[in-house]
Amino acid sequence: MSGVKFDQLLAEYHRYLEAERNFSRYTVRNYTTDVLDFLQFLRQGQRSLEEVDHLLIRSWLGQLLKRGIARGSICRKLSALRSFFRYLSREGKLSTDPMSTVSGPKRERKLPSFLTLQEIQKLLEAPDTSTPQGLRDRALLELLYAAGLRVSEVVALNVGNVDLKARQIRVWGKRSKERVVLIGRPAAEALERYLKLGRPKLSKRRSEALFLNRYGKRIAARRVQRLVREYAQIAGIDRGVFPHMLRHTFATHMLDGGADLRAVQELLGHANLASTQIYTHVTQSQMRRKYLKAHPRSEESEPSG
Repeated sequence: MSGVKFDQLLAEYHRYLEAERNFSRYTVRNYTTDVLDFLQFLRQGQRSLEEVDHLLIRSWLGQLLKRGIARGSICRKLSALRSFFRYLSREGKLSTDPMSTVSGPKRERKLPSFLTLQEIQKLLEAPDTSTPQGLRDRALLELLYAAGLRVSEVVALNVGNVDLKARQIRVWGKRSKERVVLIGRPAAEALERYLKLGRPKLSKRRSEALFLNRYGKRIAARRVQRLVREYAQIAGIDRGVFPHMLRHTFATHMLDGGADLRAVQELLGHANLASTQIYTHVTQSQMRRKYLKAHPRSEESEPSG
């Protein structure tokens, strides 16, 4: 199979992910990049797609490990390849699916990082709210924590999605799935101040975007990531902080406060409960540390007087 044929199939697969699977542009980009990696491996070995079997795929996996690719990234590449071969089989471009007998390396389970109540308070207070940008950033941080939003969701919000009176926001998550999230008084007040005092000064032009940059255009996800890092430094938090950590913090604090797991699942927009259950491991881990520190009969506590 020629390089031109590979390129044509990849372009068709790209359109399939966008149009039929309705994946986000980030997922489409990642999946097509991962499939391209495998196609380049085939080109180097002068092999065709018809020649692909589980042995050839395992050879590629071995090459990825030698290159030092992390197990989590390899698992994602395998997911992309499964999707690609499933697509080819369904479209009749291949008679068999070589991925049907392939299993990948087990992904190491890593517990989500989150901020303490003291840290999140310092982070939320870091923006200078005497400036339009500071009002925007305070509202943005409050919203990331209060509603547990993904950074892609928060930058996609429009003014019309916000109902301050009901303290709720309409959000479009992964695969354009709509959900309604709730916010508390602090987040609602921060949003109201931004909408009244900050946002009008960031742009004189009409824009439906909720969060604007200094040019009056929709703020970018990369800019939000930088802002979170910068405010974490201002707050004196001596570890890497990123927007998704505020989502982790939201879920962990909700469960610590006694929230129902199913309710947290709905608020986060998780398709299945397993994605939300990871946070129960975080709270259990916290509980264990507190027990070992406090209980007089635990091995780590010191005997009193």
